[in-house]
Amino acid sequence: MFEYNKKTNLLESTGQTYPLVAVKEPNLYRDFFRYDEVPKVVFNRRLVPMDVPTDFWITDTTFRDGQQSRQPYTVEQMTHIFDLIHKLSGPKGIIKMSEFFLYTKKDQNAVYKCLEKGYEFPEITSWIRASKKDFQLVKDIGLRETGILVSCSDYHIFHKMHMTRHQAVDHYLAVVRECIETGVTPRCHFEDITRADFYGFVVPFATALMELSAETGVPVKIRACDTMGYGVSYPGSVLPRSVPGIIYGLVHHAGVPSEWLEWHGHNDFYRAVNNASYAWLYGACSVNCSLLGIGERTGNTPLEAMVMEYAQLKGTLDGMDTTVISEIAEYFEKELHYDIPPMTPFVGKNFNVTRAGIHADGLLKNEEIYNIFDTEKLLNRPVRIAISNTSGTSGIAHWINSYFNLREDAAVEKTSRLVEIVYKWVNEQYNEGRVTVITDEELEELTLRTMKELDEENGEVQK
Repeated sequence: MFEYNKKTNLLESTGQTYPLVAVKEPNLYRDFFRYDEVPKVVFNRRLVPMDVPTDFWITDTTFRDGQQSRQPYTVEQMTHIFDLIHKLSGPKGIIKMSEFFLYTKKDQNAVYKCLEKGYEFPEITSWIRASKKDFQLVKDIGLRETGILVSCSDYHIFHKMHMTRHQAVDHYLAVVRECIETGVTPRCHFEDITRADFYGFVVPFATALMELSAETGVPVKIRACDTMGYGVSYPGSVLPRSVPGIIYGLVHHAGVPSEWLEWHGHNDFYRAVNNASYAWLYGACSVNCSLLGIGERTGNTPLEAMVMEYAQLKGTLDGMDTTVISEIAEYFEKELHYDIPPMTPFVGKNFNVTRAGIHADGLLKNEEIYNIFDTEKLLNRPVRIAISNTSGTSGIAHWINSYFNLREDAAVEKTSRLVEIVYKWVNEQYNEGRVTVITDEELEELTLRTMKELDEENGEVQK
């Protein structure tokens, strides 16, 4: 069988069918995943085509997965963070949804408070236990969609649920049908997809969900969950670890529409951002993220990172207000007492700070030489210099100009008397054995004192 694809303008085969494969023993892919070794990346050099959706977007799990790995937020904290996500999302609502727990009265109160704000974006969605009572709770609160856990690797089916594959599919389909009958759109979380038998379980199960959707007329969304961070984006890599292969297979073999397909990745092998970007490129409209990447173990895909990925891939921010990223970082540090590693891109205190004297010299001549973009405009974070034993006079001059906002004719040169005195003091500190960076407070006090002394000295000369 074949049909004409209007997007590719080609006749494409549609005849593949993938029946559910019953196995007596779980397929744990021991060739890839020996527990006493680092997982292996295997290649068969088979490539699938990029298939970028016309529109793609971000969803948020700060209040669900992000809240599982830290002390619970208060209602007031959740509503304030929700405001910030809304502001960051912009008028086009690039951050389409925000996911909440509904387990406790506190979580439910936070949802009510956020609903009262009347924002179109992000739409509030939920994650609940798969029970009729909880489905009814979702509907009663007024939410249109909920996440449902449908673990898909044999690790989970056999060893956690103690079921066969057929039993798992029958159970999942009954739960999803019950959700639909309650009047709620289901979002099926394919947990541990990067260790699952893709053609023996994932595709036939996803196909069955699409058939259920066609029967009921209700969308059945799928979230592909890279629960352990095993996903890779290398061209020609083998399933189940291949992110392009997973997304392509769900779209082209299981018939999942791109707008119903979402990627949720973890960062165990430093691949969360890259894998999420590849999910977009190969056909998923949505990537699921949390603020600052906070989540289970090594965390989720950082939402702020995918804002920047979106801008790079689309060539536009589409109205997203990236200065809010700095507001979010400040709120987490000052109000929630969360320690952001200082080198973290976009939000760490040192992400656009340089210490090397040769870099400072370049910044003094032209900021673009050593800054990734206009961080003052886009993030409200001017490029900064941290003063140490390697900063040099250029570093001192740049620090003074940026810290005191001295521009054009008011800016000091690296050859000025002020810079010379501050530089001499810094060198003396390290010659006497200091090993730490000079603090802004120390430099401020020294610079102001030196400015005053130089003014007095100049006044004496004029007399």
